[in-house]
Amino acid sequence: MAANKGPQIIDLSKLNLEQLTALKNQQDQELQFFNESLQQLKMAQLKFSESGTCVEKLTPDKAGAEILVPLTSCMYVPGKIADVNKLLINVGTGYYVEKDSAGACSYFQRKVKFVTEQMEKIQKIAAEKTKLREIVMDIMEVKVNEQLSMLQQQKAAAGAAKA
Repeated sequence: MAANKGPQIIDLSKLNLEQLTALKNQQDQELQFFNESLQQLKMAQLKFSESGTCVEKLTPDKAGAEILVPLTSCMYVPGKIADVNKLLINVGTGYYVEKDSAGACSYFQRKVKFVTEQMEKIQKIAAEKTKLREIVMDIMEVKVNEQLSMLQQQKAAAGAAKA
C-alpha cells in the first residue's frame, strides 16, 4: 500500500471540539516557529547588509588603518588593513574565501537577496497558517455555541418536565 504524501483534506466541521483545540494548538506552535524563523532570517539579513556596507566603505586610503579583527562572535584582536582589495569572507561553518572588494560586495548582495526571498516564502506560509487558525477558531466558536444552546434546551426541557 503506497503512502499518500500529498496534503490531507479534512472537513473541519466534522471534528469535535477536542480535535479542533488540538489543531488550533498545532497551528499556534507552527506560527510561533515561523515567527522565530523570520526573526533569525531578519538578523542574518541585517548582518549581510551591514557586512556589504562595511566592504563598500573600504577605500584605498584605508590601507594601514588599525581595526579590530573578529576571532569569534565576542573576541576581537587588533590588526591593520594590509590590502583593501583582498578580503577574507566568512562563508559559514568555518570556511573563508578570499575575494576582491567587488566580489565581496556582490557576495553580500546575493546573500541579502536570498535571505529576503526566504523571508517572503515564510511570510506567505505564515499568512496561510494564520487564516487556517482563524477558520479553526470560528468553527470552535460555532461548536461551543451549539453545545451551549443544547444545554439550555435540555435545562428548559427538564424544567418543563418538573412543572
